[in-house]
Amino acid sequence: MPNPVKDVTFTESEPESLEELRRLCARMAPHWAGSGPVPAVPAPVPPSRIHGVSVPPASARLLDGMSEYGD
Repeated sequence: MPNPVKDVTFTESEPESLEELRRLCARMAPHWAGSGPVPAVPAPVPPSRIHGVSVPPASARLLDGMSEYGD
């Protein structure tokens, strides 16, 4: 089956500034549009239904070993 996606690689060099990147993104935005309807956003869960979070011990150790944001 052929790939319907057009080549979106940069033909010149990579964007040099945020403004240039924004222009490129705006140009490509029509190609990113989905084909189906946008799914509805689920309703927020009321705090009375939140009874805590359980984290597996291995995940807790992994997170504990990570540096804080901004270190």
